[in-house]
Amino acid sequence: MEDKRNIQIIEWEHLDKKKFYVFGVAMTMMIRVSVYPFTLIRTRLQVQKGKSLYHGTFDAFIKILRADGVTGLYRGFLVNTFTLISGQCYVTTYELTRKFVADYSQSNTVKSLVAGGSASLVAQSITVPVDVVSQHLMMQRKGERMGRFQVRGSPEGRGVVAFGQTKDIIRQILRADGLRGFYRGYVASLLTYIPNSAVWWPFYHFYAEQISYLCPKECPHIVFQAVSGPLAAATASVLTNPMDVIRTRVQVEGKSSIILTFRQLMAEEGPWGLMKGLSARIISATPSSIVIVVGYESLKKLSLRPELVDSRHW
Repeated sequence: MEDKRNIQIIEWEHLDKKKFYVFGVAMTMMIRVSVYPFTLIRTRLQVQKGKSLYHGTFDAFIKILRADGVTGLYRGFLVNTFTLISGQCYVTTYELTRKFVADYSQSNTVKSLVAGGSASLVAQSITVPVDVVSQHLMMQRKGERMGRFQVRGSPEGRGVVAFGQTKDIIRQILRADGLRGFYRGYVASLLTYIPNSAVWWPFYHFYAEQISYLCPKECPHIVFQAVSGPLAAATASVLTNPMDVIRTRVQVEGKSSIILTFRQLMAEEGPWGLMKGLSARIISATPSSIVIVVGYESLKKLSLRPELVDSRHW
């Protein structure tokens, strides 16, 4: 008799692709709305010198809310929604790569590691230009700037003004760096997100398997998965945060060398500078990982081909 604690992974060939993409876009948008404020806070914490503006995640949240209102926590969000495309490319690449690797290895760890890294490589190639623009918009504060560029006119971020700010930032990037400016920090992004994604998936499956042995047989699999997501995200965040700090500074401050950025950061703030924004990253990753995992696993179950639905224990 099958042990119901054995978590069956839904693979690419088991899915109804039309349902998968329609539900996937809606799920991704919901996740981005919920975690974007903490992404903005993390970016500002990583770029500031020492504690010149904010003393931590909560302090930054309160100060931004007081100065700019709720809209201040969503600066650059409209631009960032274009990463919905990269999100769909990510999951497609991940699932297809798992299928390809399965021909050479049945190890779930190997499939997750290779597929996670490959998916991130494809997604980052699309995401980096959007990230560069949205990060500069995140750096806009009333009457002042934190990054290289300052938008003209009202920074209220409403209606046409929001798109006006975006066009202004794009023009300034083109004027200062040309088209290459939109891929500033591309290598640093790859060095951050490929390891992050490659580590997240194996740890996610590892934690889910271990937790399943601690729970009753009848416990729903979604419970294991919902707990495993944040654990995997926290593990990956700790391991990759140093490179994430360097990536953010390269993109926002216009630096051209990863090594020089690292040396400057160490000289100015020491080893603890590499952990800047980690708490904001984990805080944003915890709820987002729960939503991502529950949403993604539910998405795959909803997208399961009809003839396979009754054969799975959830």
